[in-house]
Amino acid sequence: MKKNLLLIGSVVVVAVTVALACNCFTGSGKNLRMISVSGECLTSAPKDRTAITLRVRTLDKSAAISMKQATDKITEITNFVKTQDVKMQTTQFDSYEKTEWDNKLQKSISLGIETAIAVEVSADKIEKIETILNKFAGIEDVFSENLRMFTSDATLKPIMEKCLGAAVENARERANAIAAGDGRKAGKLVSVEYTNANVNTFRPQNFARSIKAEAASVELDVGGGLVSKDTDVSVSVNAVFEIR
Repeated sequence: MKKNLLLIGSVVVVAVTVALACNCFTGSGKNLRMISVSGECLTSAPKDRTAITLRVRTLDKSAAISMKQATDKITEITNFVKTQDVKMQTTQFDSYEKTEWDNKLQKSISLGIETAIAVEVSADKIEKIETILNKFAGIEDVFSENLRMFTSDATLKPIMEKCLGAAVENARERANAIAAGDGRKAGKLVSVEYTNANVNTFRPQNFARSIKAEAASVELDVGGGLVSKDTDVSVSVNAVFEIR
């Protein structure tokens, strides 16, 4: 019995000690609390580069001939592009059997081996792309696709970073608005994390046609919206603040 009383007495002492400790921490009763809120930033970034995809397609019964014809033409293109102040990368190199459905025979028939090679070319000025288009206008088996303008990583990075800071400030404003009802305000930023970061670049519908037709449409395409519509940038964050 004495052991049980001693144990109960020890528990009571510990409980009183914890209560006193809590009372010292809270002081006037306004203990520190945390609040988690979301913040957003919507902005835009100027498009500073223009790009085009040049694609070579050749078809022959012989795989070797089809590949040679394609590589010869893409080599001619790349050799010229290398002399220009542009960036270039290969985006496709495929060789496959091309078939077609024959309604009379009710089966697929082979048309030969098609080889497709594509390079993407981008420049800081649309005039440089136009020079390349005009150079290869009217050449058989050479097509262009996806004329577009976009924002380079170098331009986008500082804009995204600034937008992140604005999203955090937006979160602080929301935290202050919520805390104001209790006569408090947001204090130290405890943590923050991305919940979403979107970069929406306008891209016209893909098309494949002769470079001659493409070159003729460059001025119209640009005037029709490629230049005027900037890249939409949005950043969302979750931020945790102390409430004082």
